[in-house]
Amino acid sequence: MRTRFKKNAKIFDIVITAVAGMVSVGVMLYGVGHFGLREAWPELVLNLFYVACLVMIWLYFFNRIDTDRFNYWCSISVGMTVLLRDILFAPPLAFYALHLACLTLSVLLLCTLTYFYARKNWKSYTKRNLWVICVIDILIAVLYNCAIYLEPIDEYTNYMLTEIWIRPTITYGLVACFVTEVEK
Repeated sequence: MRTRFKKNAKIFDIVITAVAGMVSVGVMLYGVGHFGLREAWPELVLNLFYVACLVMIWLYFFNRIDTDRFNYWCSISVGMTVLLRDILFAPPLAFYALHLACLTLSVLLLCTLTYFYARKNWKSYTKRNLWVICVIDILIAVLYNCAIYLEPIDEYTNYMLTEIWIRPTITYGLVACFVTEVEK
């Protein structure tokens, strides 16, 4: 099977991202099974979008999906997870300042996704434009990580820490794919 990428470093980068995403999604699916569907159904919905992104990364990697479809559907999937997890059903945080910062960054991420990826001439973006999305998502994850460590630790903590870092991992993989396309 032919792959889209020729450089070993880029292949390794995208494969590691996809494998890390799949392991994280597997842990979250185990968490849904462990805690029950009644309590963890939102995670199952989010995991459907994460799995869709991971499948599209693999399809893109093996030249089974074109760049425009990959761009559009991954942008929709990531945007839906931002909208659902961070804006509409934002987790309650003990500190209002952290909650407000996460909400503001989430809205900024959604606007950035819409601005950068929804336009027709997305190949004209610079690498810096593409990395903005990943950096904003990592900042959101760091803030949620801080909020979790400020709360008392319970049986949900490990699952929450895993779930927080799934989307930045997938976003990194998407940006790595787009940066490669821009270089061509």
